[in-house]
Amino acid sequence: MVFNPVLVATHVEKPAWYKSLGKYAEPNVRIATWQLLSTLLLYFCIVSLMVFTVKTGYWYGLTLALAVGGAAVFVRIFILFHDCTHGSFVRSPKWNRNIGYICGVLTFTAFHDWRRSHAGHHISAGDLDRRGFGDITTLTVEEYLAASPWEQLRYRMYRNPLIMFTIGPLYYFLLRNRWPSKGAHKQDLHSVIYTDLAIGAILLLAAWTIGFRTYVLVQLPILFIAATFGVWLFYIQHQFQGVYWARHAEWNPWKAALEGASFYQLPKMLQWLTGNIGYHHVHHARPGIPNYYLQKCYEEISELQTIHPLTMRSSLGCIRLNLYDEKERKMVNFRSLQKV
Repeated sequence: MVFNPVLVATHVEKPAWYKSLGKYAEPNVRIATWQLLSTLLLYFCIVSLMVFTVKTGYWYGLTLALAVGGAAVFVRIFILFHDCTHGSFVRSPKWNRNIGYICGVLTFTAFHDWRRSHAGHHISAGDLDRRGFGDITTLTVEEYLAASPWEQLRYRMYRNPLIMFTIGPLYYFLLRNRWPSKGAHKQDLHSVIYTDLAIGAILLLAAWTIGFRTYVLVQLPILFIAATFGVWLFYIQHQFQGVYWARHAEWNPWKAALEGASFYQLPKMLQWLTGNIGYHHVHHARPGIPNYYLQKCYEEISELQTIHPLTMRSSLGCIRLNLYDEKERKMVNFRSLQKV
């Protein structure tokens, strides 16, 4: 299903607590600068160590072990990029753009093109009539049953964890991001071209200095691990039992924000590496809140604390959720179709 801009969100009055979120949507340059510099320094230190282990002939298993750390920081860089696309990382639109481009090149993602598609995700999340714009493809039970055998097979393959969390992430970051998304504007097209040229320049520079083989042995495992975890994060943010979905006529953007986006409770280290994005319901309630204020906002606004958290353990069961049952208003798996 393709996003239709003609379907404007139904007007629903903002809840009383929404105004209190405004004070958290004020960027802090000092915090942002520290986040950016410390994250990039850590990333380049890990990459340098990986290059050293490859060039000096150390066991490649050590390089791969370092790649796990590099991938974790790669994810954090993407979170900073994500903040920049919302214009929330720093006050200046110019510097949000500049930082966004830098982080975008490092994470193989074009700034303006991704910003537009991600904005579409925010204004349509939870709306069954506006799917297919920056989200995980999700069919209803009725749509799946009405699909042809070939379409059903394609959907099953797409939702298969072995594809979604292995081939899918590599395809998305290595190939899909190399061309503009559907409906791209001139600015979006330019951002893709500039990002691709910058990535190409880095590849050529790396081939000239450390060697193409070394570059691949270092960058590819980082990208693969980070992309896999990144896709998992995006999946679990909107694919869980109890998630809110509704047809456009009855769609409520505030219910979509609080009940259509998860609160993913992660250990402190993972919370830091993922830039507090586990507080995803807070982010959807007010996308302009920078990552470094999401937890503070959650802890001080009681209405945000009513959402039941997903733990790492409970989130694993969400892998089996494949379809949305409109009648039962819940996510179901393919096995449940045997009862239909």
